[in-house]
Formats: sequence, structure tokens, C-alpha cells
Amino acid sequence: MKQRVHGVIRGAVQGVGFRPFVYRLALELGLDGWVNNSSQGVFFEAEGEPEALTTFLHRLQSDHPPRAFIQSFEHAVLDPSGASGFTIRPSDPSGEKTALVMPDIALCDECRSELFDPGNRRYRYPFVNCTNCGPRYSIITALPYDRPNTTMHGFTMCPACRREYDDPADRRFHAQPNACPACGPHIELWDAQGAAHGMHDEALTAAVSALAGGSILAVKGIGGFHLMADAGSEPAVRRLRERKHREEKPFALMAPSLGLINDLCEVDEEEERLLSAPEAPIVLLRRRKAQSLYVASNVAPHNPYFGIMVPYAPLHHLLLAGFGRPVVATSGNLSDEPLCTDEHEALRRLAGVADYFLVHNRPITRHVDDSIVRVSQGRAMMLRRARGYAPLPLRLPAPVPDTLAVGAHLKNTIALSRGRDLFVSQHLGDLETPEAFAAFRAETAQLQGLFDVHPSAVVSDSHPDYLSSTYAASRPGAHHRIQHHVAHVAACMVENDIAPPFLGVAWDGTGLGNDGSIWGGEFFVVRDGRFERRAHLRTFLLPGGDTAAREPRRSALGLLHAIAGDAAFTWEDLHPVAAFTPAERSTLRQMLDRRFHVPVTSSAGRLFDGVSALLGVRQRNTFEGQAAMELEWSARPALCEPYPLNITPPEPGSNALAETLIIDWEPLVRGIIADVREGIDTGVIAGRFHRTMAAAICQVARRLELERVALSGGCFQNALLSRWTAGMLSDAGFRVYMHQRIPPNDGGIAVGQIAAAAYQGMLKF
Repeated sequence: MKQRVHGVIRGAVQGVGFRPFVYRLALELGLDGWVNNSSQGVFFEAEGEPEALTTFLHRLQSDHPPRAFIQSFEHAVLDPSGASGFTIRPSDPSGEKTALVMPDIALCDECRSELFDPGNRRYRYPFVNCTNCGPRYSIITALPYDRPNTTMHGFTMCPACRREYDDPADRRFHAQPNACPACGPHIELWDAQGAAHGMHDEALTAAVSALAGGSILAVKGIGGFHLMADAGSEPAVRRLRERKHREEKPFALMAPSLGLINDLCEVDEEEERLLSAPEAPIVLLRRRKAQSLYVASNVAPHNPYFGIMVPYAPLHHLLLAGFGRPVVATSGNLSDEPLCTDEHEALRRLAGVADYFLVHNRPITRHVDDSIVRVSQGRAMMLRRARGYAPLPLRLPAPVPDTLAVGAHLKNTIALSRGRDLFVSQHLGDLETPEAFAAFRAETAQLQGLFDVHPSAVVSDSHPDYLSSTYAASRPGAHHRIQHHVAHVAACMVENDIAPPFLGVAWDGTGLGNDGSIWGGEFFVVRDGRFERRAHLRTFLLPGGDTAAREPRRSALGLLHAIAGDAAFTWEDLHPVAAFTPAERSTLRQMLDRRFHVPVTSSAGRLFDGVSALLGVRQRNTFEGQAAMELEWSARPALCEPYPLNITPPEPGSNALAETLIIDWEPLVRGIIADVREGIDTGVIAGRFHRTMAAAICQVARRLELERVALSGGCFQNALLSRWTAGMLSDAGFRVYMHQRIPPNDGGIAVGQIAAAAYQGMLKF
């Protein structure tokens, strides 16, 4: 006797070919019924013999499209309705919007074959896609994910594309961005004044010639513009640096093939998997020692790594195939401004930077930058979460009211909670300019509108002067503030589903502490709904405050002054002291003596900066974190003895767990000074320093006697510190948790703000 099954599938099931998959499976099994998209997910009814229905339900979960993932699968058995045939019904936009939005997906192998097949009607068409690849998040305007709710709504499919779209046997069956040269978007090449210099393939050919001639090309891609230049041309790269005001920060590369990337860099199995993955992030790879003709020395000066990606959009494949060698592919913006997404906006904002503009007429809903990943201890660690990953959610341990988290001031992301889903925006950048703040406000509104979330609460950083915090304070509803380093630890907690109690370590540059000082070397015991600060690095003074982040020599001077007082200013044999003129030293001495503009800090990041300056590695930064990065790169990773380190109180005592432990770095710094004066190799000293910092974490963990340890904060982007810390803790019997899908840097703060507020009971229905 026939039965009918009614079901709903929630998760990432739109924009991945799920409805066509359901349709084909039903036909294969001889079932009648229907399937459609809704704002909640995919709904279906199937009617047939019980055995066929059982197979249908099983295969929906086991054989679904590879880019889909199912969060929940609910179904009920009903009496048959007498349905005949199986159809895809029109989408239902009503009801609560609980469906997930897929990220943008790199070009699949089948579409790539068509792109380069002279016999295919999409030969060399820069917008080829199917249900397995192409734009999603960057073109969607509303749920459900259907063509009228994307920026493709203005392009009417030609009869050939419509036949594909309506054919269940075709992989473009209900592929929403489906198009071809006859009916879809097209490209043009413009000069700096906006005059057209060719369309279609002529524009591509001219763009390749422009790159070969040393020009800087602004290329409109999937989520915004890239600035591209010949990576092997030192003059072209130098011009790009000068025009973009980017002195030394490394440029990302796009290379035409994995084979060429292997020639340039050491690539292990996990790194190759990431390069080839549908997310197609930028992957940090250790460069081979020999200097390549393909990459000029000023692409990544003093840097043992290249950040490299493969082409992920059809337009990139065509450009790189024509050019035949790597290009610089850096974000199409000026410093501290959001990515350009509109060609006319790019013409204005990138005036004086780009010589030519390769543009197209498919609108971009939101800017989505390239994601950045590095492999640490055999696992991927996200450094910037954007294209390919956003806005897929994390899962909270329990449902919370709709809440908005506005993140930090630097590396900003925002997050939205809906039930147990925690949606994270793409990387929005530093909120340093009016343009960046405007983009932040726009994305906050867009994300709430896309998921139809109306937050009853907003969570911000406890620093009242962050632009994100002032924005949060202006919003209606409850406003909660979460201390910066608590948010770091909570982000690691929710990502790894860690059950308290555990020890959370948050090491980064700066964050306002609860006592008004600048924290950054913090240890929290997480239990009973609380984050207890139980240990931290010894504090010292930062001459000039925020200026010290740009001048590591100031951090070094603060360390020296803490251990030697005014005598430190006479140690002119040390690099950071010698880096100041006598007049500057006099001014800084007065500042320290009078405690004028010299905030107190426990920052691990500033300690790394200070040691970098002491070793003569870097006295001034030209980009954030440069001194600490170069200190890591200079370190010899061979086994070496750590420097001595004090942790007070010196004896545990009967009430040790009630004490706040202080990690006193003075013996460490004195040891480094002695080694510098003795002429010990910089790499050896840097290696010993890293091992000492890892050992300090292990010592605190032993004192606090908690089995689980979570590591978070920007310092743990340092692969050497992360590897040694995790190794020492594991060898000592601890279970170690680190970030994988969410950045350890401030890109994870928004996630941690909601997680911490929920754990502490601030978010209540």
C-alpha cells in the first residue's frame, strides 16, 4: 500500500543543486510528489511504495550534493494524496527565514573544461557556472535563493539556457546564475578615464597585454575588485606599492597552476588540498630558497612565505591562462578602505592606482574579500574568513534570543545569532576610515535583512571608544559589553564545543582590561558561568600608547625601563635605545618618569615586539604585526633551552588557586640582553624566546590544574609559538584546543562576544 512522506531539510541546501537532486532521485525511484525552496529550507512530499520511500529518505541524507550539509531532517508519514508525477514547485518566500546561504564557490572541473573547449557554446565565457560552482553569497539579495532574489534578475535566459535550467538531467537544472554569451553578463576593458577599449574576448586579450606591459589592472571579480600586476616585474610591483601606499606588507599572488605553485613553494598534502578546495583561499606557503624569475623580490620582502591562491572565477582562469605566470592579486581598495564592488565606484576610488579596469555588468551585492589560511600542525588555521566560508554558521550549545555582535575595531566581523545558529559575516576590515565604518553599517543592515533577524540585544567590546562600540550603544534594546580577551577565549570555546571548566589563554596586542589597563597576556579559568582572570604577564609601561604598536622600539624601552629605571636610557649598545636620538630619549624618559601618555600593559604582543627590537630585527613597523612576524621568521626552530622565567607567587601554597599568578618576564629579558651583548646568533635567541613563552603557558596550566586548555588571540597566528605550546601541553597531559574555522585574531571577536554573553547568562528569552 502506498504511503506519503512530508519533510523539511534545513541547512546549506540552497544554491547547491539540492532540489534537482531530490527531483532526480524521486524519478529514479518511481515516486510522485513535489519539492520546493522556502525561506526555511527545502520542503518535499514523496508518495510511493514504502520500500522506495525508505530508500528515498536514506539517500537524501547519504547521497546529497557535495557542497550541501544538513542541519536537520524532519519528516512525517501521511496518508497518500493521489499525486501523479514529481515536480519542482515555485519557491515559497513566506515565513521565518531560517535557510542557510551558501558561500561563493570556485569554478568546478566540468565548467572549467567547457571554458577552454572551442566546441562549447560557453568557450571563453567569463561567467560560466552550474549548480556545483559559482557566485552565491555575493549575489544574493533575499531568501529563498532563486534567480529573482539575486543580482542575475536583470538577465533573461535565452532559450538554450532556459532548456538547461528546466532539464532535470542537466547539471544546470535550476542553477540560478545560469547564463551564456547570448544572454548573460559581459566584460569590458576601460582606461583610467572610463573609456572602453574593447568588449568580450577583445577585452581579455587587451587586459593580458596590459599586464605584460607592466600596467596595473583593476579586475572586477566575484566579491569585488583585485589590483593585479605582473608578479615578476619589480618596477610594476614597486609602482603598485607606491600608488597603494603599501610600503612592505606582502602582496598575495594568483598562480595559473598547482605545478607552478610547487615550483615556487614547498606544498604539503593539506596545503595542496586547500589550494584545490572549492573555497579556494589564499594559502600561506613556505617559499623555496631559490629566487624565481616569476616573482620579484619586492612582492614579499624579508618574508619566507608567499600567500598564494589559484584562479577561482572563470575570468581569473582566462586571464591567468593568457598571461601564463603569477600575478599580484591584492584587494582592490586603498589602505583602510573597503573593497570596491562597483565599476564606477572603482573608477573614482582607484583613480591614480589602476591604469586599466577590467569590468563586468553583473552587480555585486556585498564585498567579499579572499580568505587566508595557513596550515599549522597538519591542520588548517583560518587567518581571514571571507569568500568560500562566510556566512556559514557555527552552532551554539543552546538557543539564544536573536542577538547582534559588532566585533572589534580591527579585522572587524559581525555576528548574528538565531536560535542555535551563529552567523558570521565576511571579513570587513579595520574601522579606521569613514568609508570603512559606512561599509560596516551597511553590512550589519544587510545581514539582518537577509536572515530576517531582529536583534533584541547587541553585544560589543568593552572599549567604549571603538566605532563598533559606539554604534552598538546607539542601537535599541539591551546592550552588553564583553571584555576583549574574554571574547577571544569564548570564540575558541564555541568553535571547539569545549565543555567548562577549562583554561583559556588569550595572547594578543591590545584590549582594554577591566581594570583600565591594556591587557594582552591573559589566562582565564572558565567555569560556573564565569571567566576568571587567574594569571597574566607582568605589566610594563608603553611610551606613547598606540604609537608603540607602530614602533616596537618603544615597547622595548618600556621593558628596559621596568627592569633598570632611568639607567636603561644609557644602554646605547642595545638596538632600541640606539634607535632614538638623544632628544627623543630625553622626552621619553620624562614621559615615563611622569607617567604621561604611558599606559600600563600586560600585552604578549608588545612583549614580542619589544624582543624583536632588542634583537635588532625591527624597530619600526610598516604594517601591523611586522616585528613579531619577523621575529618568528628569524627563529631557529631547533630544540633549545628556554630562558628562566618567574611565576609568582613562587610557591603554590594552600590557597594557590585563589591567587592571580604573574608571569615575570624580567629574567627572560635580562637573559636576552646578556646574549645580545655576547654576540649570540639572533636566530638562537629568537628560538629560545619562543620556547620560553610556550613553556610559560605550560607552567601556568600546571599550576591551575585544568585538563583542557584553549589558545586564542593574534599571537597564536605564530606557527612556531602555536606548535611548541601545543606540543608542550600535550606532552604534559593536557588537551589542547585551537582555532580552525574562526580566526584566532580579532576576526573571531564577534563570535566570542555572543558566546561569552550567552555563557554568562546575559542573553535570556
